[in-house]
Amino acid sequence: MKLLHVDSSILGQGSVSRELSANVVATFRGSHRDLTVTRLDLAATPIGHLTAAHLAAAQGAPVDDELKTDIALGAAALDAFLAADIVVIGAPMYNLGVPSQLKAWIDRISVAGKTFRYGDQGPVGLCGGKKLVIASSRGGVYSEGSPAALFDHQETYLKVAFGFLGITDITFIRAEGVAMGTEARDGAMDAARKDTAALAA
Repeated sequence: MKLLHVDSSILGQGSVSRELSANVVATFRGSHRDLTVTRLDLAATPIGHLTAAHLAAAQGAPVDDELKTDIALGAAALDAFLAADIVVIGAPMYNLGVPSQLKAWIDRISVAGKTFRYGDQGPVGLCGGKKLVIASSRGGVYSEGSPAALFDHQETYLKVAFGFLGITDITFIRAEGVAMGTEARDGAMDAARKDTAALAA
């Protein structure tokens, strides 16, 4: 079994989403002895944002060495995503959405003919069967039922984006309110750890 572990936080060891995603991966390691883990750190090794030059290169236009390197990174990221049975993503909320480096990665794995196709009835996801776990961290409280729920363009975007690729088995391990004081942060982390432990069941 293959697991792809993707982190996108720019905060390094101080990152809540990185701590959560690491705990999720450790839980899967404990319950799947044959697990092979591929690591992708989008803050340490960012993949370039999709540009017109990328699209032109896909049509056979000449590319310089810098773009060639980035295209190779994108292709490797796509291959790793396609090969994975389980995908674990550390996804903090930045300014009500996802980090731009995570969005860039999603753009580079959302490839017609590879991860989705257009059929007679519209788009069809080609990645069904994968399990996706998103380690979500938020400074405030944006979950369903909260006064700020309409401001959530992080988890809602991720659910739709990966649903477009055909993934329906999506679990959110969430720690929110982590910037609202020590007590709120500790409570959020405890709740996230309990949800993570349940993944092994």
